[in-house]
Amino acid sequence: MKFTAAGDAIIQQRIYEGFEGVKELAPFILQGDARFFNLETTLNYEGECCASQFSGGTYIRTNPEVLVDLKKFGFNMTSFNNNHAFDFSYEGFMQTLEYVQKSGLVQSGVGRNLDEASAPKYLDTPSGRVALIAVNTSFEPCMMAGVQGRRTKGRAGINGLRLEKTITVNKEELAFIRKLAHDTGINAYDEIIRKEGYLPPLPDDQAEFGDLRFKVGEETKYWISTHEQDVKRVEKAIFEAKLQADYIMVSIHTHEMDGSAKEEAPAFLQTFARRCIDMGANAVVGHGPHLLRPIEVYKECPIFYSLGDFILQLYSVEFAPEDFYRKQGMTSDNTVHELLKKRSNDFTRGLMEDKRMFQSVIPYWETENGKLTKLTLLPIELAMKGNKSNVGLPRKATDLSFVEKLADISKPFGVDMTVEPDGTVSCAW
Repeated sequence: MKFTAAGDAIIQQRIYEGFEGVKELAPFILQGDARFFNLETTLNYEGECCASQFSGGTYIRTNPEVLVDLKKFGFNMTSFNNNHAFDFSYEGFMQTLEYVQKSGLVQSGVGRNLDEASAPKYLDTPSGRVALIAVNTSFEPCMMAGVQGRRTKGRAGINGLRLEKTITVNKEELAFIRKLAHDTGINAYDEIIRKEGYLPPLPDDQAEFGDLRFKVGEETKYWISTHEQDVKRVEKAIFEAKLQADYIMVSIHTHEMDGSAKEEAPAFLQTFARRCIDMGANAVVGHGPHLLRPIEVYKECPIFYSLGDFILQLYSVEFAPEDFYRKQGMTSDNTVHELLKKRSNDFTRGLMEDKRMFQSVIPYWETENGKLTKLTLLPIELAMKGNKSNVGLPRKATDLSFVEKLADISKPFGVDMTVEPDGTVSCAW
């Protein structure tokens, strides 16, 4: 079977007829039987939905007709299980779900209850059946879908992969944290309800300071791990898909990091991705940090820790909720231009001012019996300046210097890259 995939499509406006990027990229994308991208926006018309009290950053939405434009690139699979799924509350979430379902794109990772959100969704092709499972680690707790009860409806939402964050310290440091918590009274309420039986007792080797959890360990370190219950749910979905599909793809959206650079793949993500392969998945497609992270081939299966951006249009927001203005000390009497100008420090900071966010790759890979036999990358670049109709839209890259950085960070993961005369990148492992 054959596959292509792209990263985050933060699309906020229609793509005009005749855009050259479609002609350049669609033939490459269409090589795949399954062709995936991450839809990072909500779909609703102006005035239809109220905004949430929180957002994934910028409050983003656009009209559902953009799906027509995205399908022109050749995509047939997607997920909008990401940190922006609830930017326009439950109503906006449900509108997006309905529009995506009507579009004919196979989508996974969201649903009217947790069973629906976590279930594999299937794409039938002449070469075989592909299952898609989508999870997200970067979300507000209320975005998590709920289990359908015997007498209650499930809660609509996402298939979340919760993270557990712990700091290991030595015994002397733990004693100091306990004293500091006692002296400040920061844990007073939790201590009361713990005595009342509403919280489990803390083990002797652990302490809390507000929302932070400390544990005695061999070294002082910050640890992130995945919630085992959520991992088991993914394992169950992969097990189910093994019967129904010839190939299983897991999509994961994550912004977290545990190193000193966004390009580094955090340890918990590496562990989770490899565990998905161990459980029977054939590929893991990551996105979220808006830039490229390493590519790994694990047990003859590809892991893309982040494919970066496919479309980036954060300056194309036409209107914004009052909540967004208030965060910048403004009101909706101000213009969106004023709002975004202040937020970006006069357009000098943020994703739209960082060249790395405009450099990406589209992988094409071939498999036999679920195992990788060929992997080729098409480098792309998004317009960063110039014609407003083009800003944030993808074209074939002319400057391939960023591929060297991708090769450097992928080499420790066992992948070597060679730029070919036609501008594509061949991978060996």
